[in-house]
Amino acid sequence: MINTKIYTPQFWLVCVSSLLFFASFNMIVPELPAYLSKLGGANYKGLIIALFTVTAMLSRPFSGKLADKIGRVPVMMFGSAVCFICSLVYPVLTSISGFLLLRLVHGFSTGFTPTGQSAYLSDIIPAQRRGEAMGLLGTAGTLGSACGPAVGGTIANNFGLNAMFYCSSAFAILSILILAGIRETLSDKHKFHVSVLKVKGHDLFEPRVWVPCIVMGLSAYAYGAMYTMMPDIGEFMGIKNKGGLFAYLTIASLLVRLLGGKASDRWGRKPVLRVSTSLIAIAMLVIAFADSLGMLICGVVMYGFAQGATSPTLLAWATDLSHEHHKGRGVASLYIFMELGIGVGALTSGIIYGNNPTNFFAIFTVCCAFAAMAFIFLMLHRPSIKATS
Repeated sequence: MINTKIYTPQFWLVCVSSLLFFASFNMIVPELPAYLSKLGGANYKGLIIALFTVTAMLSRPFSGKLADKIGRVPVMMFGSAVCFICSLVYPVLTSISGFLLLRLVHGFSTGFTPTGQSAYLSDIIPAQRRGEAMGLLGTAGTLGSACGPAVGGTIANNFGLNAMFYCSSAFAILSILILAGIRETLSDKHKFHVSVLKVKGHDLFEPRVWVPCIVMGLSAYAYGAMYTMMPDIGEFMGIKNKGGLFAYLTIASLLVRLLGGKASDRWGRKPVLRVSTSLIAIAMLVIAFADSLGMLICGVVMYGFAQGATSPTLLAWATDLSHEHHKGRGVASLYIFMELGIGVGALTSGIIYGNNPTNFFAIFTVCCAFAAMAFIFLMLHRPSIKATS
């Protein structure tokens, strides 16, 4: 049963803001491949996710340092503001280069907001309940990720792409308004100065979290491939609403996030991750061999279950291991590896695909291999690190 003394109104406001934030940038993802094709850039589909993750990854050292210096709330608000502005700009784009540049800029959103959210939760939630809390936050984000593509696809089909982009922008501004009403948790807060943006070598990575970072990078490869290929594989299998498969994935993830986080609080981070990474590998094989819509949906749902357990467990593990005064840097380090895995997965899958559906098998067997490497690494790594270590 959830302890209401731990989960304050501030916590729930962050969760609601997270739901709106993730709905904002996810609702446009299923329609972007077709949108880019209309601009004449069908061969650049792999860059839709890859470019987004490049700036998200590069911005992590800055967002981590800013979260530890000027506060968690400003970092969260900046990411939502980027979503708001970018969604307004998409409708006026007329060139492939402009689209790809905007995808780079849009990546700053996830480079900042999730870092601030995770650092905020690490301030207000005790270590023994952190997996559960990350699961709840992830549940809110997953709800947004589930609703976003379905809502975006419906709006695009009935009212056009421009209406979808404006709706995305509206969700982002609502996220900002909610964040404006929560209190800051960073006690030793500094005023913003340009010198804070100077990132030194030790700001780039928190060495205490290298093990969860390796697992994140290997397991996130499948995420990048899935988000790049799902619109095309869904269309190939006859799904009209491109957000349909995204909805299956995120709803499955939603169902398991809280349970996965609580399980890692009770039995440890590594045992849960061993199960979830092995399930990612199996799910990728199911998708690779899928010859019917039912089998494809089964593989997507299996992946959703695995992802729903992996993400909150790794976030909780990273905050467990981070230095007390560098939680932002620890979370940012984990997210750097997440974006690296997603970016490589998206770019590689786009190259392998080459607009040829017969290449789906190769794409998802490679995803299986990366997930298997994460599982093997967890089995071989010693010593075992418990949830509160």
